[in-house]
Amino acid sequence: MPMRYTFTGISDTPLPQCRVRLFQHAIETYASETNKIGSVWTQFGDDDLAYRPHPRASSVEDIVRHQLLSERRFFGEFLGAPEPAASAVLPATITIQSCVNRLIELALPRIAFFAERDEPWWVETVPFFDVARERAWIFWRRVLHSTHHRTQLTVYLRMLDRPVPATYGPTADASWEGADPTNTVAAAGRSSRL
Repeated sequence: MPMRYTFTGISDTPLPQCRVRLFQHAIETYASETNKIGSVWTQFGDDDLAYRPHPRASSVEDIVRHQLLSERRFFGEFLGAPEPAASAVLPATITIQSCVNRLIELALPRIAFFAERDEPWWVETVPFFDVARERAWIFWRRVLHSTHHRTQLTVYLRMLDRPVPATYGPTADASWEGADPTNTVAAAGRSSRL
């Protein structure tokens, strides 16, 4: 049985077909990672938005707001995707559900935009903060940045004694028949099943 997320805001079908088949995995991964972020966010309640595990740590709300705003910056400023004005990114009222909804609303047009890019666009070097990088590098750097913040919030969930949803595999709270985590030397030593 395949892994199921607690939240699916972007369905696997129909995702647009990327103009360059080699980059199809990029939009599929971005859609999947967005669903994983939504899965984690939905484990919090609105009363948790102010939670921070340490006085110097970001709150749940800080991380959620940063996620929405920084994706807009990466995709708009560095990759040239059509994005709303920064002042229009955050929901008028910050709740978990309003932020999850906004995450999906912002992601869907990005997926369509990236699907239409050709290979020269993906490999062109463009400004990125104070350096220059290929657009494909910037795209993957954004995905990694998003997973970092999602992981922060999974730690917060554990500290709040809340269930941690599956993202890449089973957790202590979520598993399924056929799950095969790599927690032993024997599992790590398996050969390809192809």
